Amino acid sequence: MKSLVFLLLLAVASARVYDRCEWARVLKANGMHNYRGNSLANWVCLSKWESNYNTEAINHNSDGSTDYGIFQINSRWWCEDNRTPGSRNACGIQCSELLTDDVSIAINCAKRVVRDPNGIGAWVAWRDHCQYQDVSSYVAGCGV
Repeated sequence: MKSLVFLLLLAVASARVYDRCEWARVLKANGMHNYRGNSLANWVCLSKWESNYNTEAINHNSDGSTDYGIFQINSRWWCEDNRTPGSRNACGIQCSELLTDDVSIAINCAKRVVRDPNGIGAWVAWRDHCQYQDVSSYVAGCGV
């Protein structure tokens, strides 16, 4: 139990809030530009509205699941938090791994999410704030 508490404290201690352009550069460096047909601007827009670029963001949903990290990855489908009954854990990760500044784990899981039939539309915030919008401002001035 003490080791679990230590790991959770470590995860929180190493969390990070990115600025827009820094996050755009990280996404680009990790192969997200045009990944599965989604522009870098769409990924930045999605992250803005899901977490405000915060790796430690957590949202508890009315269905008992929880969304974790900068992409708000859901515990019912994509990660295991040991609290969500029937979790599919399609990314094969612990949800706590999404709360650190090692965003490669979150990015790899986001890539897994968009390979599903809903694609980037799996994220409600993207559908509500980015879909059918000119999202170019999310990468404007970032040099990406």
